[in-house]
Amino acid sequence: QVQLVDSGGGLVQAGGSLRLSCAASGRTFSINVIGWDRQAPGKQRDMVARISSGGTTTYADSVKGRFTISRDNAKNTVYLQMNSLKPEDTAVYYCKGDTLDRAYWGQGTQVTVSS
Repeated sequence: QVQLVDSGGGLVQAGGSLRLSCAASGRTFSINVIGWDRQAPGKQRDMVARISSGGTTTYADSVKGRFTISRDNAKNTVYLQMNSLKPEDTAVYYCKGDTLDRAYWGQGTQVTVSS
């Protein structure tokens, strides 16, 4: 089993920054890819960013150049640095970890960007 706890959301003005954290515990060695999805009200959940166990990163086109995903293996924590935030970034952000068998999700953290 893997447990993911995400945090760091909040209310910020457009153009501001936030850093999300995802702390993993349990069988963390089984996680191949970890990252963030987000879901705005009335919309589907979409991929935001991913980082593989080898360090390869992937971003949604809408956040490229503004968001940066990173990991601290010693702390079993993944970070999402979000800069130049826009109102359309408002959503619940979920940490997601993929193993060979299944996906694991954090509880979600709300990010609200005011115009």
